Amino acid sequence: MAIKNYSTTIPAAQTVGEIQGILAANGAKSVMMNFDERREPCAVMFIAKTPLGDRLFKLPANIDAFQAVLQKQKVKCDREQATRVAWRNIKDWIAAQMALLATEMVTFDEIFLPYMAENQTGPTVYQLYTGGAMQLLGNGGNKNE
Repeated sequence: MAIKNYSTTIPAAQTVGEIQGILAANGAKSVMMNFDERREPCAVMFIAKTPLGDRLFKLPANIDAFQAVLQKQKVKCDREQATRVAWRNIKDWIAAQMALLATEMVTFDEIFLPYMAENQTGPTVYQLYTGGAMQLLGNGGNKNE
């Protein structure tokens, strides 16, 4: 089965605008887009209020990974199509997370914790964790080892 939204014709810029609207409607205080050398959107950054104060979140779009998956699934796509598909899937994921937020089952920072960053150029919590700079539970959470 092909990846969700593989046939979208909605321009990435339109989807990025929808993402900005979703985040703003759900408590983001500011939303900013990053663009790569091709002038394509490559990440959305936003500031949201958390119990520990305002925090920055950086949510990347890995266009190369999307394009590779589409090619493995025998879906004909160029980079532009992969960009449209990637952003459409990110928008759907954010919308689903905001639906959970509306139920008060989760908090904004709980949803986006892996994407939290100290500043615009620094690593995210996930990048710190995978890079070995952050050990969350150590020993698989077993305190006796």
